Amino acid sequence: MNNKTLAALFLMCMSQVALAADNGYITPRTEFGAPDLQGIWSIATQTNLERADQFEGKLVITEEEALQIEARYRAFIDASSRSSDPNREAPTAGRNVGGYNTFWMDPGERLAMVNGEMRTSILVEPQDGKLPYSEQGRANYAAAMRRRNSYDGPEVRPLGERCVVGFGSTGGPPKLPVLYNNMTQIVQTEDYVMLMAEMNHDVRIIRLDSEFQSPPQYKWMGDSIGYYEDDTLVVVTTDFHPQQSLRSSLDHRFYGSQQMKVTERFTRVSEDAILYQFTVEDSQNYSQAWSGELPMNRSTEQMFEYACHEGNYALPGILAGARTADVEGVEYAPTDPN
Repeated sequence: MNNKTLAALFLMCMSQVALAADNGYITPRTEFGAPDLQGIWSIATQTNLERADQFEGKLVITEEEALQIEARYRAFIDASSRSSDPNREAPTAGRNVGGYNTFWMDPGERLAMVNGEMRTSILVEPQDGKLPYSEQGRANYAAAMRRRNSYDGPEVRPLGERCVVGFGSTGGPPKLPVLYNNMTQIVQTEDYVMLMAEMNHDVRIIRLDSEFQSPPQYKWMGDSIGYYEDDTLVVVTTDFHPQQSLRSSLDHRFYGSQQMKVTERFTRVSEDAILYQFTVEDSQNYSQAWSGELPMNRSTEQMFEYACHEGNYALPGILAGARTADVEGVEYAPTDPN
């Protein structure tokens, strides 16, 4: 672990201590004495993983600026929710309808608020809010995106499209927002913690006070072990499945090796919020470690069964369309929201 990684983890710990001291919140405990993180929590937000250039490097903006951004998003949703009945709006009939209509979209309406600040990016380190790809890492990411945007067979299509795991990195680690189904249920026992993402019902079983499997099995979402540090659950994950290197959904995209190590911290900061922090170490693709912060807000909604039809119906249609395009000699490039 290099000095930059140690500094990032130290700053995370200090921010948690300062926040607890400021608000006087006392973390509830389970019957076996662990900080109680159980419940259903949402990571939906309009804040992207990387910081957009429009913010000129600023991590924090004013409430007024945030409200303007959120109002523009609501206007977009209102416009896209208008009826497309061809009998009333003939000019829109026959156009590309995209992957989902607005009814299904629920990426969050507000920017992420952390420590009372409106955040412009999930990334907090590096300070510019950009992923610190090395030259080789950027080449690996570009090659993975080229494979993802091809239609030569089912193996090159995204894992979410194949119903293997959820889109992007919703199940983690690190956990990042997606187009919909942004809730996570946490269940704790004395020896394990379960994190179940609503998207695709991806489940991570975290073994407490354990060691990584040897030899590694390279499972979906990696091998996770954890421990409690005061009021915080710390989870360390590595040994990822080789097909899970590219995490891509909306504006949350990154590439990681099988040996990537992700350290997550879950800290209850109020009755209705968990502060979620993570640090990614991957010398094969990045010039330094990178870290992010995201609120997990309590939800009173229930988690519904996730029925993935893309792999059952959409994938054969996508590949059939690609083969037709091959025969006709045209480029096949359908709209892909993820």
